[in-house]
Amino acid sequence: MYVAVKGGERAIDNAHKLLADRRRGDRTVPELSLSQISEQLALGVDRVMVEGSLYDRELAALAIKQARGDLIEAIFLLRAFRATLPRFGATEPLDTAAMQVQRRISSTFKDVPGGQILGPTFDYTHRLLDPQLDQGSDPELPERAPVSREEMPRVTDILGRDGLIEASPQADAEVPVGDLTREPLSFPADRDLRLQNLARGDEGFLLALGYSTQRGYGRSHPFAGEIRFGEVELEFVAEDAGFAVPLGTINVTECQMVNQFKGSATQPPCFTRGYGLAFGQSERKTMAMALVDRALRARELGEDALAPAQDEEFVLSHSDNVQATGFVEHLKLPHYVDFQSELGLLRRLRQEFEQDAGSSGALQEAAE
Repeated sequence: MYVAVKGGERAIDNAHKLLADRRRGDRTVPELSLSQISEQLALGVDRVMVEGSLYDRELAALAIKQARGDLIEAIFLLRAFRATLPRFGATEPLDTAAMQVQRRISSTFKDVPGGQILGPTFDYTHRLLDPQLDQGSDPELPERAPVSREEMPRVTDILGRDGLIEASPQADAEVPVGDLTREPLSFPADRDLRLQNLARGDEGFLLALGYSTQRGYGRSHPFAGEIRFGEVELEFVAEDAGFAVPLGTINVTECQMVNQFKGSATQPPCFTRGYGLAFGQSERKTMAMALVDRALRARELGEDALAPAQDEEFVLSHSDNVQATGFVEHLKLPHYVDFQSELGLLRRLRQEFEQDAGSSGALQEAAE
């Protein structure tokens, strides 16, 4: 029997007060400011901006603070806010070749034109806890070299000059680019929508799928052709001006994976591409994205699509952590009517089972 819960509104109101109290924590501890979160938890802010599909460091910091550090909840908050914003148009494609590079590495060539730039990275740290951070720190200022004017051609462009890698795909100017934030995903999905989905996708999910491709679940032997992190300029074609005008700059990370390809009846053996692009310094995300992007191109390249990372519908339908959170966490909400229905059905089935068992036993005794 279903009984309505009384006092629910008052309980929910108090739950909000409890949440706000827990969010604030110990009142004797100074409250975090948004600038502290943005500057000192920068990589968390970058992830929230990427998967929340909104480049705004202050809003991402606010979402992290409101969510008590739960990044998926913060991503949910940022997307919800984004849905309220007007859309004025689309910027021109980013020219990452003109990036003001802060970090640029390649695992394919030691000496690349423009050089390797190590930049800020955890790659060579000892992964040991630093107890000095507990008392606050004033780290030594890094050395800063003058801005280099040397060209930094992409590694894939260098390989392309010798025909060793597939040609970079060119978008058809007559075909509009899909917009996953405005139109529901449908299958089959073109690469523009797949890349949008992967950019918004949960980093952990993509990381696991990318890892699976390296362990044999999908033929893949990747090399990090190039990873770049730096500042790029945004341009927007204003109707009044009639030409592209600069809007400002944003920080992005770009990853181009170089993968083996044995060729086909119509194509000679060559390297193929996997691509990842994300806001901020998001190297793990873009690397995983590039690995999965390449895996999803299996059918396009005439390969057997047998592994999870090669299954377009599986990957794209389950990569969104906001959707996944909704489906999982809705199980916490009241399901009293549904459960009572299931409970009643189970009791009837058990009663019928016992009756059938009793009838079978009586027949067996009669036969004996």
